[in-house]
Parts: sequence; C-alpha cells; structure tokens
Amino acid sequence: MINQYRKAAQGLVLSAAALVGLVMHEGYTDKAVIPVKGDVPTMGFGTTSIHGSPVAMGDTITPPQALVQAMTDIQRFEKNLKACVDVPLAQHEYDAFISFSYNVGESAFCKSTLVKRLNAGDYPGACSELLRWRFVAGRDCKVRSNNCYGLYKRRLDEYLHCIGGHANG
Repeated sequence: MINQYRKAAQGLVLSAAALVGLVMHEGYTDKAVIPVKGDVPTMGFGTTSIHGSPVAMGDTITPPQALVQAMTDIQRFEKNLKACVDVPLAQHEYDAFISFSYNVGESAFCKSTLVKRLNAGDYPGACSELLRWRFVAGRDCKVRSNNCYGLYKRRLDEYLHCIGGHANG
C-alpha cells in the first residue's frame, strides 16, 4: 500500500540509525576473515572488496578506513537499489533493503523475488522475502547449532524494520 510516507527511492539515503545497525550486524574485524564457513573473505564492517579488488586473507584495515569503506560500499548499494527498485519506499523499508543488499550483494538483491514483489507493489510480501534469506552454504541459520544464527537474527531485525517495527540492531 502506497502512503504519504513513501517517496521515490532516488530521494532517499540510508539513515544514521540504519548505518549504526548495519555496522553492528556486520561487526568489525581489523583483518580479513571468513565470517561463516562457505563465505568469502571480509574485513572492516563486512567489506568484500577494496578499490575493485576482492579482500584476500592477510589484508588489514583500521577502524577509520573501515568506516570510510563501509560508506563507499553503502553508496554503491544505494545506487544499485535505486536502479532496480521502481516503486516509492518509506525510509524504514529503504533502510532494511540497503542492509539486506549490503549483506547479500547488489546482484542477488536486484534479481531476487523480493524486488519482483516490491516492484509489483506487494510491500508486505517483499518484506516477508527477507525471512527466506537465512541460509549459508546450505545450512539453515535459524538452527542455532549450524553456527550462523547471527544471520537469522539479522534477517528478523531487517524484517521488523521493513514492516515498520523496531529492530534490535
């Protein structure tokens, strides 16, 4: 449902609260790590590439560099979201979708059923799609013993934020 709080994505930017939530979900590491088995190396606040080159094991980053890189990454994700989302969004929806795309990548985001539902005007359905993205290397992160529960928690937070509720982080 379109309401007075939604506006063209072109006019939105990630809110400060969402930036804090995003970096809290990502966590900080000063050296490249594999965040969960089956994932690619990341460092800083979930950065996967620096100046177009993939992060490699052994790479390092300082907290100020990591924040600058996170903002560079976020701007890229915002540009891509604005290219593939054709409908107006509320700030809370925009923030949730930027956090999600930052985590899964802009290509996966733009090609997702979430975006198809969103562009069809199915806002609740698009938000619900967030909960389906809880798997890593075939493991269901909703199952705590699979050692990726943080991803499931992030999806719950993004979903709550997307539907206008309050997320924890």
